[in-house]
Amino acid sequence: MNPLPLVFLGAACAQAGRLPTTTIQVKDIAIKVEVADDAGERARGLQHRESLPADEGMIFVYPTAEPRAFWMEYTIVPLSIAFADAKGRIIQIADMKPLDRTSVPSGGDAMYALEVNQGWFATHGVQVGDTLTSLPSPDSAKGGL
Repeated sequence: MNPLPLVFLGAACAQAGRLPTTTIQVKDIAIKVEVADDAGERARGLQHRESLPADEGMIFVYPTAEPRAFWMEYTIVPLSIAFADAKGRIIQIADMKPLDRTSVPSGGDAMYALEVNQGWFATHGVQVGDTLTSLPSPDSAKGGL
């Protein structure tokens, strides 16, 4: 088999900025998420993306639970964010404006942040106090940001 097509496929995925994916549960709803679990991936997030498929998102995984804040300086897709504690319990949900430098705080100690298309949480009845399950282990998360 010619390895050349695989090289091109790998390069295309890297150029698209996609990260490895997994499926998590938000309440009883499955959602496919890219996993950002190191400082560089968390800093890049969903920047410069032109769209985000429905029922997909990005989960940011940190090695410790502490106050977090996100902004959208280079992100053009309107997003909603849910911050969750070490047990996956949602402690804050907020909408974020594209290309905005306003900091959106977690409102408490967060180990996870889930970004989805704006309005996704409201559409699916997800609220503060609901739980994220099937989460990636924070043991694999690297420090920073």
